[in-house]
Amino acid sequence: MASSTTKDHSHIEIDGINEESQQMTEKDIVEKDMAPLPGSSIHRSSSRPQLDVSGAAIQGNFEEKDPAILLPNQTDDISHLALDIGGSLIKLIYFSRHADRQVDDGRKRKVKERLGVTNGSRRSYPILGGRLHFVKFETSKINECLDFIHSKQLHCGGMDPRCWPSDAPPSENAVIKATGGGAYKFADLFKERLGVSIEKEDEMNCLVSGANFLLKAIRHEAFTHMEGHKEFVQIDQNDLFPYLLVNIGSGVSMIKVDGDGQFQRVSGTNVGGGTYWGLGRLLTKCKSFDELLELSQRGDNSTIDMLVGDIYGGMDYSKIGLSASTIASSFGKTISENKDLKDYKPEDISLSLLRMISYNIGQIAYLNALRFGLKRIFFGGFFIRGHAYTMDTISFAVQFWSKGDAQAMFLRHEGFLGALGAFMSYEKHGLDDLMVHHLVERFPMGAPYIGGNIHGPPLGDLNEKISWMEKFVRKGTEITAPVPMAPPATTGLGGFEVPSSKGVLRSDASKLNVGVLHLVPSLEVFPLLADPKTYEPNTIDLSDHGELEYWFTVLSEHLSDLVDKAVASEGGTDDAKRRGDAFARAFSAHLARLMEEPAAYGKLGLANLLELREECLREFHFFDAYRTIKQRENEASLAVLPDLLMELDSLTEDMRLLTLIEGVLAANIFDWGSRACVDLYHKGTIIEIYRMSRKKMQRPWRVDDFDAFKERMLGFGDKKPQPHKRALLFVDNSGADIVLGMLPLARELLRRGTEVVLVANSLPALNDVTAMELPDIVAEAAKHCDILRGAAEAGGLLVDAMSNIQDGYKENTPSVPLMVVENGCGSPCIDLRQVSSELAAAAKDADLVILEGMGRSLHTNYNAKFKCDALKLAMVKNQRLAAKLVKGNIYDCVCRYEPAS
Repeated sequence: MASSTTKDHSHIEIDGINEESQQMTEKDIVEKDMAPLPGSSIHRSSSRPQLDVSGAAIQGNFEEKDPAILLPNQTDDISHLALDIGGSLIKLIYFSRHADRQVDDGRKRKVKERLGVTNGSRRSYPILGGRLHFVKFETSKINECLDFIHSKQLHCGGMDPRCWPSDAPPSENAVIKATGGGAYKFADLFKERLGVSIEKEDEMNCLVSGANFLLKAIRHEAFTHMEGHKEFVQIDQNDLFPYLLVNIGSGVSMIKVDGDGQFQRVSGTNVGGGTYWGLGRLLTKCKSFDELLELSQRGDNSTIDMLVGDIYGGMDYSKIGLSASTIASSFGKTISENKDLKDYKPEDISLSLLRMISYNIGQIAYLNALRFGLKRIFFGGFFIRGHAYTMDTISFAVQFWSKGDAQAMFLRHEGFLGALGAFMSYEKHGLDDLMVHHLVERFPMGAPYIGGNIHGPPLGDLNEKISWMEKFVRKGTEITAPVPMAPPATTGLGGFEVPSSKGVLRSDASKLNVGVLHLVPSLEVFPLLADPKTYEPNTIDLSDHGELEYWFTVLSEHLSDLVDKAVASEGGTDDAKRRGDAFARAFSAHLARLMEEPAAYGKLGLANLLELREECLREFHFFDAYRTIKQRENEASLAVLPDLLMELDSLTEDMRLLTLIEGVLAANIFDWGSRACVDLYHKGTIIEIYRMSRKKMQRPWRVDDFDAFKERMLGFGDKKPQPHKRALLFVDNSGADIVLGMLPLARELLRRGTEVVLVANSLPALNDVTAMELPDIVAEAAKHCDILRGAAEAGGLLVDAMSNIQDGYKENTPSVPLMVVENGCGSPCIDLRQVSSELAAAAKDADLVILEGMGRSLHTNYNAKFKCDALKLAMVKNQRLAAKLVKGNIYDCVCRYEPAS
């Protein structure tokens, strides 16, 4: 998660590469040839010229946070700046990109060739890769905006601004796109100060284009907000139109949207954000819009507004459905009171004014929706600002006047609709052809933009970010913090504490609501999902506050141990300790923020929290906190693998299958993400724990479908079933889990003639094995096994590995391939709506999926349905999860088999 996101300087980052992919070739940049899912893409003109990414290559290694991309054949200038200049605020979007060098991986290339991942692209043009930064300024401070543009040379276009000379002139015919009234008003000023011309884009067209992009391309973009409760609404792209778009800027425009490029402005009102700010400045002397909103948080409008209860003696007017607290007349009490302006509290005035304008906009919006028979109304614009009371007031008005038939919805990226639409009007980025599964949202820490003011350049340098974090804690009054600050040393979590409020949002609630959107063209929807539209990866719902509090406590208690491991993985240096402290502060701040507003980052599930932790580690350059532990456990497990294989080969077929499943369940105990398991590690060696676990594997298990799986594998009586054609094995932990559990199971499937694909993480997470580590583990295991040796050679895993075999390779051993692919993520969990293109290719011929481990088969995908046979295996290592999910106890086992649906 990113810091341009933790604050007002929220930026969207769009990467034309998979940051989770640590090694990429040109094949990774360009998508494989496959028709898009129906209704999943955003229409665009195929005639537009696009960025030339031929020969594109990633530069650097996986330890670089933001590796650059080299585009050797790109010659056209790419415009990098678009603005929406309103009467109150300037919204600015600028694009940045980097440059890079190529990495080659022979094993990965060979597996891709076998799986048929080609250079072909489903598009006739590539997509521009990089980052989109979102910034705002008060229009009255336009000179600050111009200074900012000039300091970063954004008007010159091109590469990373840090590479430009400060006096670099713009090209003679430089043009930037802008919309809003200020595009006309300030055109001469832009020419005079920056030497660029403004190309004015139609405001309504930009608003609609920006809204359509957000609603189609971002999964959790729209939400409702009633009485402080935010609930995300999943929009079916095939059922998006028609809708009413209400953009609340200085004034209000209401637009009926019937499709891409099909819309009409049907109404509006001059009573909008400018009215609120203008009257607010006159009546309260506030110096900024945010200050006025903050003031309203402490207000009581009943001292100024005439309520229904004031007219009817404190009673409701129930006959017509009006409660005593309903406003009968905004500012109505001031008529009969002999008071001057100074006698009223500014906060009461601010709240009364906010309610008056919000109710008015909500009512007019509903009446227009009624006029055209629209049930769906989206509100956007910087008037809303993520402010809870504003959204509640608008929602109440729509619900009241529609009697619940219509629904007010809001956008997480509200305020930047026009600027985003203006940016999309450039014809060289392909931004309007994204699919929802290509976008991954993260929330980094650190914020240079506070309240519309610029406090330095974006924090791209790690040292800058750590320094900012230290100031963030030390000078909470000078730098706006994303969470309430506690006195130093009150928690042990870096000075942050979980706030006591349960749903009251601050006026700056939007400052953490927009994340960094990475565009990853190589991500796809897992083809074997029975119904991708109804698929929900999270099995733990954190909407219940008690559930949320429990898991936050678990993550907090595990934090100190994780920091110790992370620092040790980097040699325990002073630099590592400083980064470890910064990570602890940042992650604690995220937890506190989410405890205060669980929906701040979108729909929240346990999988999201676990992924957030891993992203936060990587942000502070801890790329594999358990590296040393994993190596040690792999070596210990490989040492005893030959004895285990001899034991398995001595068993009958049915006993061997049972022992293999027992072995997977027993080995799954090795999980450094579980406090109970960490405690076990201090009581014995990995092999001792494994043997102890094996002895406790007696059936029946808590969830026990072994007999059904055995019948599918071995048949019944004389009836022998056909072996599966290809099995996808989603592996979990390093050490005994992969070496003594999943590899022997893979070996059995290979023995039966089934192709096996081991699916592992793209990036490290806890002690999970990664796709980069697996080939070397397989190569070591293959030294002791002919079956693994032949299959690994057939699958291209031994291209770069040591090839000597201790017991001799039998040339006549028939071999089906054993392959390794990355899953596209770096988390203990997996969301099958976003997997790597090579996993999607491997899945096309697969008829068996085996999901192993708590993260992949319990936290996520326990309820997932597949088009093929599925086996879900895990040992439950958390008491609460055991009770909630399988109605059992810690160390209970799950063997859930589900035939193809």
